[in-house]
Amino acid sequence: QVQLVESGGGLVQPGGSLRLSCAASGIIFGIYDVGWYRQGPGKQRELVARIRSGGTNYADSVKGRFSISRDNAKNTLYLQMNSLKPEDTAVYYCNAVHPLGVNLWGQGTQVTVSS
Repeated sequence: QVQLVESGGGLVQPGGSLRLSCAASGIIFGIYDVGWYRQGPGKQRELVARIRSGGTNYADSVKGRFSISRDNAKNTLYLQMNSLKPEDTAVYYCNAVHPLGVNLWGQGTQVTVSS
């Protein structure tokens, strides 16, 4: 069964850190371009960070605070989030895109940054 399952979300105070994980199953994870997106309250889904064959890129709003990485041996994608701000509050989604264009999404994990 093809699946992307996120974990690691939760409630954190401003300035805190969280590490999100996305476990992939049913796919050859290493051939996929992967990324993290988020959707805040009343907002459209937006790119946070992604890893493609050409490299890694981040949204300007998270540069220097977030770090994306992948472990193909574990079929897992990570997002290390530091110096979190209230505006980072959102549902975070894992995304994987096959070279032929098949687009996979996880169910999302809630991140809430609040004191």
